[in-house]
Amino acid sequence: MDEASKRPELPRTWRPRVVRWVAYGLGLLIVVTMVVMAVIMPADWRLLDRLLIVGLGLAVAGGLHMLGRPRLIATEKNVIVINGIRTHYLAWPEVLDIRMPVGEPWPCLDLSDGTALPVMGIQSTDGESAQRSLEEFRAMLSRGEGSEPERPE
Repeated sequence: MDEASKRPELPRTWRPRVVRWVAYGLGLLIVVTMVVMAVIMPADWRLLDRLLIVGLGLAVAGGLHMLGRPRLIATEKNVIVINGIRTHYLAWPEVLDIRMPVGEPWPCLDLSDGTALPVMGIQSTDGESAQRSLEEFRAMLSRGEGSEPERPE
């Protein structure tokens, strides 16, 4: 954290730890297993069959990459939320709060348009690290000066 302002320095990236270890470790294990299987298969298996086995392992590893990819990035100008498939770019004024009720797997950003955006870059499986990450991000929220949208009368 920056001692002068008591806010974390920017840019700052938060990533889940446990989920990344599991996703990438399992992906590596599956690819290695499929390569070994392709090598030890009986001689009557063709080259295409062996390549398809390895390809299947790579496809599964690609799917597991989607679990290890999420992150939350705070920069001077915006907040970037990268979930499994989609990436969201938000200006600081759009973000009102971040909350993670007890028992939820990841927090949600409360946005100024009244919607909520899940943030898979911080996950409750990380325990105390997740709580510290939430507090660090909350400390940055005053940068945006966002407010609730006006309700039509």
